[in-house]
Amino acid sequence: MASLLKKVWGSVINRSGTVSSSSSSNSSFSSSVGSANRDFFWDSGSLGELDNIPIDIIMQILHLLGPRETVRLALVCRYFRVLVSDNRLWMSFLQNGKDSWDCVAFSETHLYAGPPFKMYYDYPAQLSFMNVYAKRSLVPGAVIIDGGSGYCKYGWSKFDSPSGRCATFLEFGNIESPMYARLRHFFSTIYSRMQVKPSSQPVILAIPICHCDDTESARASRKQYREAVFSVLFDMNVPAICAIDQAVLALYAAKRISGIVVHVGFNVTSVVPVYRGKVMREIGVEIVGIGALKLTSFLKELMQRRGMTYESLYTVRTIKEKLCYVALDYEKEMRKDTSASCEVAGEGWFTLSKERFQIGELLFQPHLGRVQVMALHRAVGLCMDHCYNSDIVSDVSWYKTVILAGGTGCLPGIPERLEKELTELLPESISEGIKVTPPPFGTDSAWFGAKIVSNVSTFTEAWCETKKRYRQEYKRGASSIVGSW
Repeated sequence: MASLLKKVWGSVINRSGTVSSSSSSNSSFSSSVGSANRDFFWDSGSLGELDNIPIDIIMQILHLLGPRETVRLALVCRYFRVLVSDNRLWMSFLQNGKDSWDCVAFSETHLYAGPPFKMYYDYPAQLSFMNVYAKRSLVPGAVIIDGGSGYCKYGWSKFDSPSGRCATFLEFGNIESPMYARLRHFFSTIYSRMQVKPSSQPVILAIPICHCDDTESARASRKQYREAVFSVLFDMNVPAICAIDQAVLALYAAKRISGIVVHVGFNVTSVVPVYRGKVMREIGVEIVGIGALKLTSFLKELMQRRGMTYESLYTVRTIKEKLCYVALDYEKEMRKDTSASCEVAGEGWFTLSKERFQIGELLFQPHLGRVQVMALHRAVGLCMDHCYNSDIVSDVSWYKTVILAGGTGCLPGIPERLEKELTELLPESISEGIKVTPPPFGTDSAWFGAKIVSNVSTFTEAWCETKKRYRQEYKRGASSIVGSW
């Protein structure tokens, strides 16, 4: 293979050199010999002594040469030009890149044109992955800030995971100070920790669900918040901004553009219908007044009843993440021995029994914790009923994909239990085909959704809002800010 590769590449150098010299030595092609040679190399379908090599071997050789050298082959002859433009070759180059192939295929077929979404290409026939590879190699890195309701994740889009985390409420500044000052403090802290200048890269913001109603006051509040965020970042000389709802990014992380996102946040749980990348507030976002903090506090209460001691609520949270789950059948689980232990660094071993699944049951039976809110499955069922009866969208199955998000959404057993409850609660016309999926990237799903967006080949032009464009639209009173927020 090594000698064959050497022979092929020697032929490439000789042929491309001939083409180059003939065109550079006489740009008017006055030399009939030079013109004849050029026509031969571009029009001939023959590879000479390489004609006997099977095409699949040639393709393997091209793959070994790599993208940069493979592109040079297009200068040799028409035959090589056809080979070099073969989608399968560039798909293999993309598959061997840093991003997983399923993420690349999803982003380039669904997110290419930016919002509003539609199937941009009839995949893969009309999509040139050679062009995709070239454009993705030119996409600049971006700073991703997932400002979660409890904890913020931040880092470079070219990295495999967030480079840092912090408690959002601790880094947001004095809550009594004006919004601009608090946001400025928050973003300055993030950039300082990343040791990067705001002017160096675009930024992608994962915006938590807020002011979720489809009312005039809610729309005004969202607009005010958006203007404050954009003003702060542009005043910090950020070159471009992409702001997207956290729930939408969690959906992208699951390689979907439509579905219902159930985000178990720090204080509340949001049930968010999303159709083609747009939060369907006109259909209705359901908010359940129970979140990760309530579940952790309930576990703390159960541990205190058993006389268990610990240093902080962080210890309880760690135990929850290591030992707790949601039972498929609560009554049956109560009759089992479910004891298990875990070690918390610096505090020793802790053993839980029924507490392991009792805290998760709070989502489905809130009265167990003396909480007067709607049960999770009823909130999701209500959202699905609204989607089913809505005449806004003609597709009758888009809402049957349910994606869990948030740290507590990672509790084992939630997807199976939610599917079971929805099947029992809803009529067959709505419940048939429902699929509940756990957070695709755990607690960092929204961050990874932003990473997928940041690497799409059209990120800069289709997804980002520049300072100049933002101010032009602001003067016109337009609200077509790029992204679904």
